Amino acid sequence: MTRYTTANTVEEFRQHLADVHARIAAACQRSGRDPATVRLLPVSKTVPEARLRNAHLAGCHTLGENKVQEAHRKWLAMSNLPDLKWAIIGHLQTNKAKLVAEFASEFQALDSLRVAAALDKHLQALGRSLDVLVQVNTSGEASKFGLLPDDVAAFVQQLPAFKSLRVRGLMTLALFSDDAAKVRPCFVRLRELRERLREDAPDGVAMDELSMGMSGDFELAIEQGATSVRVGQAIFGARAVPDSAYWLDAAVR
Repeated sequence: MTRYTTANTVEEFRQHLADVHARIAAACQRSGRDPATVRLLPVSKTVPEARLRNAHLAGCHTLGENKVQEAHRKWLAMSNLPDLKWAIIGHLQTNKAKLVAEFASEFQALDSLRVAAALDKHLQALGRSLDVLVQVNTSGEASKFGLLPDDVAAFVQQLPAFKSLRVRGLMTLALFSDDAAKVRPCFVRLRELRERLREDAPDGVAMDELSMGMSGDFELAIEQGATSVRVGQAIFGARAVPDSAYWLDAAVR
């Protein structure tokens, strides 16, 4: 497994960001893509405010968070940075939808009509709208959230009813493995699903975005068409809590 060094200073963050962008560019070159078509979303879960301020100075202007209350707390603490945006990328329960509606600029883990309805209600009350991605479980693991691929088309057809949600595309978490032969099919499934959905997407629903790939596999994701990669440890450094802790939560599904 890769050992990720911790960034603390602005200069260290700049170096880590440059390294990740170089890896993105190399993956794009291998797959005949323009690096400008891939957005880097730094994932800041568990990272304290002081380090996030240095990351912001180094060029991180949108941060991805898994847990809503942690993200909301950071948003309040850093509200003096008006250009800093927040993306919620983890599973959302309806009782936290009000918080997301208050501050998030995007939500990448929509997998329930109940959550869509709750977000829409609170967003409309605030006069806001929200970019959303539909989460798809492409690995077939019971421990992960997201719709099964066969259920996505019917789900998407119902989303235009929620006027404050701007549907932009799909998101997935691949199988957590060092074996590229096992990881790559998860990304292929999402890309192929997106292409099928594009054929009859309802008015107001876009299928342009593919959010897939994290620190250990984002190059594979880019080679399969990712437009957004969610990178945490390669920018901020190793976390004490493994990624799996953020989706092994099926009991509250």
